[in-house]
Amino acid sequence: MTSDTYMAGRQRYGRPQAMLWSDTPGEVVNNQYVPIGFEVGADTTQTSVNGQFLVLSDHNRGPMNMVNNRIEQRTRMANGMMRSYHIADKLNISVSWSMLPSRSYSTRPDFNTSTGLSADANVLNTEFTADGGAGGVDMLNWYENHTGPFWVFLSYDKHTNFGDDDAAYGNLAQYSQVVQMYLSAFDYSVITRGQSNFDMWNISLTLEEV
Repeated sequence: MTSDTYMAGRQRYGRPQAMLWSDTPGEVVNNQYVPIGFEVGADTTQTSVNGQFLVLSDHNRGPMNMVNNRIEQRTRMANGMMRSYHIADKLNISVSWSMLPSRSYSTRPDFNTSTGLSADANVLNTEFTADGGAGGVDMLNWYENHTGPFWVFLSYDKHTNFGDDDAAYGNLAQYSQVVQMYLSAFDYSVITRGQSNFDMWNISLTLEEV
C-alpha cells in the first residue's frame, strides 16, 4: 500500500520525477494517480502484496521522445477519396540518461512506507542521484525481471486528462498519465568505474504500449 503522502515524500522538487514504473495501474487519490504497493527498496518485508514500483531519476535524463503510432485501415474508394477505419493509437517512448550513478544510495535506502523518506535520522546513507531516484542497477534489475508489461506513470503537462475546467490546469505537479507498456529495448554502458562508491552509466531504453 502507499498514499499521496508517501509520494510527496519522494517528490524532491516542485514536480515529481518524470517517470515511474509500477506492477499495478495504481489508483486515484485526491484527484491524482498514485501507485499501489511498495517502492523497490522500501523498509518492509512485504514485497509482493500489491506489487512494487520504481521511481526513476531525472539525474542527467535526456528528453522523453514520445511517438504516437496510429493503427488504422485505410482504403481508397472508387471516387478517389480515402477512408480510414481507426483502431487505436499506441504510444512509444524513448529516453536516455548520461552519467547516471549505478546506485542511488550508499546502502539500501529503506524508504519509510509512510513518508517515502530514506532510512532514519540515525542511519548514514549518502544519496548519489540528484533526486534519490533509481540508479542504473535498479533500472536494469527491473528490466531483467519484467519480461511482460507493466504500468508507466508519466509526469508532464497533459491537463486535458483532468477535464476542461480551471481545476484541470492545477494538476501540473503530479502524474498526468498511466500507460501499460513493454520495455522493448534496454542498453547501457559503464562509462567510469568508481573506487568505492558507484559507477557512472549511460542508459537508453524504449517503451512500447501494449
